Amino acid sequence: MLPGAPWLLAHKSMLAVNQPRKISLYGADYVMWKDTVGEIHALPNACPHLGAMLSEGWCEAESDVYDGLRLRTSAIVCPFHALKFDGSGCTVLPGSSKKTLPQLKPLELTIQGDFVWSYGEYEPKISIPSVLNEIANTYYFVGHTADRSVETDLLTMLLNMHDYNHQNGTHRELFRITGVEFHQFIDQGHHSQAFYDMPTAPYSLVEKLRKPDLFLLPSTIKAHLENHFPSLVIFHGEMPLGKAAQCHIFVPEAENRTRTYILLFGQAKHPAFKVFGNTYLKFGKVIVDQDVDILGKIYPDTPQKIKLNNEVGMDWVRRNFESFPNVVSPNLSK
Repeated sequence: MLPGAPWLLAHKSMLAVNQPRKISLYGADYVMWKDTVGEIHALPNACPHLGAMLSEGWCEAESDVYDGLRLRTSAIVCPFHALKFDGSGCTVLPGSSKKTLPQLKPLELTIQGDFVWSYGEYEPKISIPSVLNEIANTYYFVGHTADRSVETDLLTMLLNMHDYNHQNGTHRELFRITGVEFHQFIDQGHHSQAFYDMPTAPYSLVEKLRKPDLFLLPSTIKAHLENHFPSLVIFHGEMPLGKAAQCHIFVPEAENRTRTYILLFGQAKHPAFKVFGNTYLKFGKVIVDQDVDILGKIYPDTPQKIKLNNEVGMDWVRRNFESFPNVVSPNLSK
């Protein structure tokens, strides 16, 4: 599960104020919540009293004093005995008026704008990629979608995402992709880029009138994938009305369970582009649903006896997995 890699646990928009959410990383469960001033907190999810899931509890607003200032924040409340824990893991026991020492060790988070990153309990081995901050500075945030836990290991999930030949199989339905015309793969260690085109079979006018969303699908999907090992793949799409950056996120929840979700950003060339934001989110959800479906129909221990052209992205993933956190030759640019 690549300990020492940074993982994007959430975009702040995915956390409702004072609504606890269960987050898993490296086989450990945490409760995460956002308080009324937008601060993010994360604690181990098991109450230190009798192990109840704190994420099944609720949040209560409270005041706290920091450097002499009284601040508004919130605490997580256990659903079993209503013990309340603040963001540092302290509680007040019944019959007492003073907070205890920390009973839970907070999960260390790195907050960059609206992005909530964590290395889990491990020492950082590679840096957090800056690309999402750059996108957020130049694109507007459309929304998030397809937040799912998939019963598969991280390596299998990443191999699927970097399998450029599966587009006209797994994603044939809806997009009607007829083939993959691969152009270039640029290997830059833990960063890579792939460029290819995907011609599609056209929908009839009648089909499009019945389902107007289909008017947004191009005759050829021009793919530019920007990859940041191991947690991020960005699909850069350019359309007549604007640009989109569809960011696919991966988080190893457990040895054989991987979470994935999409953050979508847009850059409008025409005001009408923003009208279609929800439609592009729907398309992203379809992509994830199709990937999850095929991953559930694979015999994972089958030896690979056939190698197709353009598996360079999969080779890149395997090489980085084997050498992590180091970057080794060969350079696979072609």
